[in-house]
Amino acid sequence: MSICDKITPMKASEVRQKFLDFQVKRGHKIIAPAPLVLENDPTTLFTGSGMQPLLPYLLGQEHPDGTRLADSQPSLRLQDIEDVGDPRHTTVFEMLGNWSLGDYFKKEQIPAFFEFLVKEIGLDPNKIYVTCFIGNEKYGIPKDTEAAEIWQQVFKNAGVDAKIAEIGSAADGDKRGIKPGEHIFFYDDKENWWSRGGGIESTPIGDPCGPDSEVFYDFGEDKQDVERYGLSHPASDGARFMEIGNQVFMQYRRKEDGTFEELEKKNVDFGGGLERITAASIDSFDVFKISLLKPIIDKLEELSGKSYDNNTDEMRIIADHLRGAYLLTAQGLTPSNKQQGYALRRLIRRAVLKALDLGIAQDFISEIIPIIAENYNDLPDSILTSRDAAVAVLEKEERAFRQTLNKGLKEMLRMANKAKSSASEHLAKATGDTFERAPSDTSRAGENGDGNENVAGPVALLTGYDLFKLQDTYGFPFEVSVEEAYRQGIELSKDYRKEFEAALAEQRERSKTASKGMFKGGLEDHGEMSTKYHTATHLTLAALKKIVDKDIHQQGSNITPERMRLDFNLDRKLTPEEKQAVEAQVNEWIAADLPVVFDTYDKSYARDELHAEGMFWDKYDDQVKVYTIGDFDAPISREICGGPHVEHTGVLGHFKIKKEESSAAGIRRIKAILE
Repeated sequence: MSICDKITPMKASEVRQKFLDFQVKRGHKIIAPAPLVLENDPTTLFTGSGMQPLLPYLLGQEHPDGTRLADSQPSLRLQDIEDVGDPRHTTVFEMLGNWSLGDYFKKEQIPAFFEFLVKEIGLDPNKIYVTCFIGNEKYGIPKDTEAAEIWQQVFKNAGVDAKIAEIGSAADGDKRGIKPGEHIFFYDDKENWWSRGGGIESTPIGDPCGPDSEVFYDFGEDKQDVERYGLSHPASDGARFMEIGNQVFMQYRRKEDGTFEELEKKNVDFGGGLERITAASIDSFDVFKISLLKPIIDKLEELSGKSYDNNTDEMRIIADHLRGAYLLTAQGLTPSNKQQGYALRRLIRRAVLKALDLGIAQDFISEIIPIIAENYNDLPDSILTSRDAAVAVLEKEERAFRQTLNKGLKEMLRMANKAKSSASEHLAKATGDTFERAPSDTSRAGENGDGNENVAGPVALLTGYDLFKLQDTYGFPFEVSVEEAYRQGIELSKDYRKEFEAALAEQRERSKTASKGMFKGGLEDHGEMSTKYHTATHLTLAALKKIVDKDIHQQGSNITPERMRLDFNLDRKLTPEEKQAVEAQVNEWIAADLPVVFDTYDKSYARDELHAEGMFWDKYDDQVKVYTIGDFDAPISREICGGPHVEHTGVLGHFKIKKEESSAAGIRRIKAILE
């Protein structure tokens, strides 16, 4: 069979096995994948890449299995969760990897990966495009012409006359596009440089680093949305090209003076997406049509009675999230309100909400998980240690969340009654009627004999902002709210949909701001560090209540960009053990990357129903702003507060108590910093 002969498209499991067999033939030792759930790595909650477990060996430590290694590593990246719904982003993915630890380099790696794609998988070489590093004159790092020339030769051997293009930045590519015959593209360090710090400027001193060469599959020019993304090129955000593999060539080290020198012992770190390579093998730019995901989609179509083509976002999110939830629970993780358990809970809840959007009102997870489990029968028991328990764990969590949604319905009715009462008061003032009456007695205008037939009667005035509150706080989906309002006879405002979208847009804008490290709010100083310290103060109080005394309450605070200060009631000094435990607890909550949300409530509801922490109940307005940290139904902290706060605790950094001292009789004071 010639190198260009096509091979029948295969399942993902076949692609995985072909890759591993191919690497064995090249002298690689197949190593066991690391578990998704990490126990001894404080820097991250999950294994997020194929190279993550190999990092110590890429940094110089000798591997017991030699210098040529390969594996297939399941990975999870929750930072991609908001992108799930498009054709190619998933939180869960499997990374095919091979490594050379001071053994072979570019001239062996590049032809080998090309051979695997074309000969083993059957990809058309004319649809393969690659990128290389353009060099950096400031730091004396040359253009990676070596890699480009090797690529040009392997393309030539496959009958493709691959021309080379110098692009620069991705933005330059959006304007320039591709010229006929071009298959090899030079980009800057934002696209084709690897270091633990990112680009060249941010490469850590002493670290190995180097250029990389990414490989893309072309799904056709018709897939490019030029108006939205510009002209098509490999580094474009458009849908025409999909990255299917990346070869990192660690050939430099950053010296103490900031310059770079060549390494004597060079490494190769290759990672290729199993899902994406499989999608390329069936010429589908939609990874949800491969064997690991399509059976889930098929079952969702059956359960919902709706088509995938008309409900792609919902079905993709469910398929992705439940796949991740299964892999985590099959490794022994259970849903909780901290760290990895909270991330698992978030995946399950998002899946249930999207199922409701599809009209799947009944428990459905038990119908989906066996399909996913079947797809992963060939993963080793060494990482999937709790396969049999996974279904029961997920079913229990689904039932619990649906109970939470029922609480959302109760809140909806409470809000409706409040709106009705407010409308009654408004009508009474408009008509001059000062008599008290039940809301039901004033639900129609012009029937009270007062001659004001043209005055509109009160209705239960729920707005789109109310519906957004129900979704954001209680997980009560917008469409479910609308349907329930109709069933309960609750009227919605004329522009409820626009109001909901406006509230959603406001939240997204807050998220963008928060992702840059700040959230504007009520403090005179709402800079990045003051905002972080404000949230840290809430966590500190919560830790004191949990560890020292549940009757501790805030007695005052002071926040600057340099530190936080919290005063609290206690008639003794903290023991060294208590201070250490409080510090550790706050850092645990920070590491859990808990959500921080706020909403406005009636003061009495915030105090009596939500049990919010507050200092000056008699002085608060009738409407108060309440910040909740963690799961809404079982929060870490819930306080009356004007803000500002970060939107998730993971951005805070390391919390350290600098001093604990007396402030006044029966009042102690903590001063702390974030490092």
